[in-house]
Amino acid sequence: MADKSLNRTELVAAIAAHSGQTQATVNGVLEAMFDTLATSVGNGTKVSIPGWLSVERTHRAARMGRNPSTGAAIQIAAGYGVKVSAGSKLKAAAKG
Repeated sequence: MADKSLNRTELVAAIAAHSGQTQATVNGVLEAMFDTLATSVGNGTKVSIPGWLSVERTHRAARMGRNPSTGAAIQIAAGYGVKVSAGSKLKAAAKG
């Protein structure tokens, strides 16, 4: 597991320093990007940034499960999940 992390505030500050934009501008762009991403994936549209990542909604079928407290069988309803895949540039950066 990674021993370092970068929170949103630090990410905004780093992007602002790298791009020469204000932190408010960068924060607004990130907020718009996340809103667009959430809306698109929520509508079933796959979002792909070639080389970096792709995000898509997946369907999970109904299935049987077990209540961990009682061991009783329960029906788990069908639903949706999100699949995030790293692209080649992101994978290469992770390798060092």
